[in-house]
Amino acid sequence: MDDLGPVAWPPAAIRTERLVLRGAEARDREGFIELFASPEVNTYLGGPRSRDELEREMPEVPERWAGSFVVELDGSMIGQVLLRRATGHRRPAAAGKADLGYLFLPRAWGHGYAFEACAAALDWLDGVLPGEPVVLTTQSANLGSMRLAAKLGFTEVERFEAWDAEQWLGIRSPVTRSL
Repeated sequence: MDDLGPVAWPPAAIRTERLVLRGAEARDREGFIELFASPEVNTYLGGPRSRDELEREMPEVPERWAGSFVVELDGSMIGQVLLRRATGHRRPAAAGKADLGYLFLPRAWGHGYAFEACAAALDWLDGVLPGEPVVLTTQSANLGSMRLAAKLGFTEVERFEAWDAEQWLGIRSPVTRSL
């Protein structure tokens, strides 16, 4: 994985009790368009993109880059989990660390899928890059994301203003595995 070092990509599918995390496939194109065009999903991310624009610009196999997991439930895409290196980040506390991001379709909200998928991705990262700290940034107004960050073990480092809103930056300390 270029962004996170010498990690082979894509990894084998990660299976949880209800979900599969895997690389993107052509069948996910419509799911990505729905995700990026959703006003609800993009409330705290600068707003949705035009469906027409996405239809024109979206490659046949979307988001095929290291660190981008499609989250699948019962054979259909319900979201995306991203792990990448925080480069060019506005905050010195985040620079160079692994950065967790996630987007889920509104129909998947409220079922614990985001926690399950993010926890599985973080467990995978702990296995391939032991000792790697992870950061997460969200708008402090995004209460659902704030709750998820706390549940995943992120603690606040700082709050700052960006994109005309207060942002929250948290860090998850490295997990040390016992032998």
